[in-house]
Amino acid sequence: MAKILVTGGAGYIGAHACKALRRAGHTPVTFDNLSTGWAEAVKFGPFVQGDLMDRAAVDAAFEAHAPEAVMHFAALSQVGDSMNDPARYWRENVMGALNLMEAAVAHDCKHFVFSSTCATYGDQDGVILDEDSPQMPINAYGASKRAIEEMLANFEARFGLRHVIFRYFNVAGADPDGEVGEQHVPETHLIPLMLDAIEGKRPALTIYGTDYDTPDGTCIRDYVHVSDLVDAHVLGFDWLAAGKQSAVFCLGTGDGFSVREVVAHSASVTNRDVPHVEGPRRAGDAVRLVCGSSRAKELLGWQPERSNMSDMIADAWRWHQSPGYAR
Repeated sequence: MAKILVTGGAGYIGAHACKALRRAGHTPVTFDNLSTGWAEAVKFGPFVQGDLMDRAAVDAAFEAHAPEAVMHFAALSQVGDSMNDPARYWRENVMGALNLMEAAVAHDCKHFVFSSTCATYGDQDGVILDEDSPQMPINAYGASKRAIEEMLANFEARFGLRHVIFRYFNVAGADPDGEVGEQHVPETHLIPLMLDAIEGKRPALTIYGTDYDTPDGTCIRDYVHVSDLVDAHVLGFDWLAAGKQSAVFCLGTGDGFSVREVVAHSASVTNRDVPHVEGPRRAGDAVRLVCGSSRAKELLGWQPERSNMSDMIADAWRWHQSPGYAR
């Protein structure tokens, strides 16, 4: 089976991807600088601590492990932060990916699975977004990811670097077995913030923006369970390993949930009230992002099994009540 370099493999999605790869018989090699990841999350293969901005460290990882493919998750990913400091997002996301692509080509690694984002689409209300929807990012995070997609096309044309790109929406939940989960410092994602508020670890959840043109005034997003998401990434590698052409896939359910609806589901699943307050809109937030995923289902055979709100919150709640990673 294959050895796969997983950048960001100590982070939330990357750690789940490493588990899925190991379960499929592959060897995931985590490459992570631990700026936001956790060494305790590296449980399923070798670990290389390094930074994508350090080209020599990236080359050393390829030389030491000779991976057949790259699965690239490592990135700065906060929309608000990207509005405040766009230069950092352009520098670290784009230059880090460039170093990774150049190293892959230099070491004859021609399979590249890329974790992109729905943020490349910008704010397109009333549309079920798919792979052919126009990309019009409204923040530096989305713009930097779109630039990396374009770089991949250039690298394929010149160097034969075949790739699968996944654009996805809000990721939620945790490993049903409890081996890895979602833990950020500081936490910025809606569901763990809500669970913190339920447990009294923060005074209240802040709902940013209640005057959007939606049924209840709050933003609407499509959510996908992290275990379903990483299963798609394994299928993406299988697609490339079978010699198939580069492709783009959206991952989502086609169903959108508003912030208030997620709050209500959390209260129902945990049987506890969710303390919350209302705040102003955040710069760079789109009103409604909902994804169609027929291509992933038809071509990859992807079947999201846990991407319903009840399972996502229940799995997240189980992880949230565990000791988690060392703080």
